[in-house]
Amino acid sequence: MASRTFLLLGSISAFSGVAMGAFGAHALRAKLLPRLLEIYQTAVDYQMWHALGLVIIGVLLHFNNESKLLRWAGWLMFIGIVVFSGSLYMLSITGIRWLGAITPFGGVALLVAWLLMARFSIKST
Repeated sequence: MASRTFLLLGSISAFSGVAMGAFGAHALRAKLLPRLLEIYQTAVDYQMWHALGLVIIGVLLHFNNESKLLRWAGWLMFIGIVVFSGSLYMLSITGIRWLGAITPFGGVALLVAWLLMARFSIKST
């Protein structure tokens, strides 16, 4: 069932977001330059907000299991978390700058996911 899938992905994303935040606050604070720590924190923030988005999608799919808009929104949101936050984590930890070129693709996936949710809300009223 799709609702369970996105509840699970959202829960795992939130769990790992908390873990990454703690890792950044305790293990990386003294090791990263302030700008890189700021990038790392941006990754944590976006991961947490979009983990909640995945949970919301999971709940909505529980009541609207046939919605292709919500399914697409969920997969795009998950991909967006992985690409956006993942590239920022890697950039901040490794300092490899070209990883920043990947980040906008994740951001676009997140934006489209939210637009699909908006479309779902308009369509379902």
